[in-house]
Amino acid sequence: MAALLARPWAITIVFLSGCLLIVAVSAANITEDLPRGAKVFGSRLNKRDVLVTCQDDKKIKGCNAPCPHRCRNQCVGICPGCKTFCLCDLGIPGYVCGDPRFTGADGNNFYFHGKKDQDFCIVSDNGLHINAHFIGKHNPEKNRDFTWVQALGIIFGDNHQLYFGVEKTMTWDDSVDRLVITFDGEHINIPSDLNAKWIPTTVPSLSLTRTSETNGIIVDLRGVFTIIAKAVPITKKESDIHSYGVTPDDSLAHLDLSFKFHSLTDDVHGVLGQTYRPDYVNKLDVRKNMPVMAGEENYSSSSIFSTDCAVARFRSNPEIVMVAEKADN
Repeated sequence: MAALLARPWAITIVFLSGCLLIVAVSAANITEDLPRGAKVFGSRLNKRDVLVTCQDDKKIKGCNAPCPHRCRNQCVGICPGCKTFCLCDLGIPGYVCGDPRFTGADGNNFYFHGKKDQDFCIVSDNGLHINAHFIGKHNPEKNRDFTWVQALGIIFGDNHQLYFGVEKTMTWDDSVDRLVITFDGEHINIPSDLNAKWIPTTVPSLSLTRTSETNGIIVDLRGVFTIIAKAVPITKKESDIHSYGVTPDDSLAHLDLSFKFHSLTDDVHGVLGQTYRPDYVNKLDVRKNMPVMAGEENYSSSSIFSTDCAVARFRSNPEIVMVAEKADN
């Protein structure tokens, strides 16, 4: 557990011919959790589907394969074999994707449906609290909402407030940026350039960096957390398969998320946070295709920046930023 929480996270971008790139991650990064031989492929401009390319060598014949439709602008390719997967389908700890499926620190997947148009604390700790705002569509046949994470509200340190979310969008076009970002109540504009970065003067250890020209960012608070967020829609194909009920007036744009935590306490809680506790015992039936974590009442927050969920652990702690600043030196 300690090794998992202590991993640093740095990303190097390597450009190939055309608009393909490989996101080559340092030895202490996400590739530790990927299958052997796997690489992350993505589109520099996010304007067309990506082909994963396995090169010819003396023993293995080269091949091309498209990313799966749901993640057609970024996916994991495993060579040889040209097998492709969405990052969210690999069971990497700290991922939150889709309707929403969580992967806990123990590596087990579970669903937490919550309720549409409500907020839930997914991580709560001393000096750090993360709420997720859910959007959704009601399914009368299942007597529940289909839900997705539309935004995060992060409170940290001496009550700093960071928000990032996806605007409601009728027809999705990935060349149009739909991310909305605020910090301590002020709207933030990050230039639409790959690797463009924004750092607040009040918290120099916090940075937001674009991972693509639109709809993708890395949020990093040195020594505390790193979050990769990608805004994505529900495609018609997904809707048809799962009966999500997407309509022309709403593409149900939401966030796929990846979390890395570097300094959680043993008392951390929340939908995802509790799985990082050293005494966490998974009581869900992981043999099921869709193990569901219930108990919405324990995680419900009154607003995106409220720390009033029943399992809240947050206390204002300016030292968490000081720790981050030391880690930055």
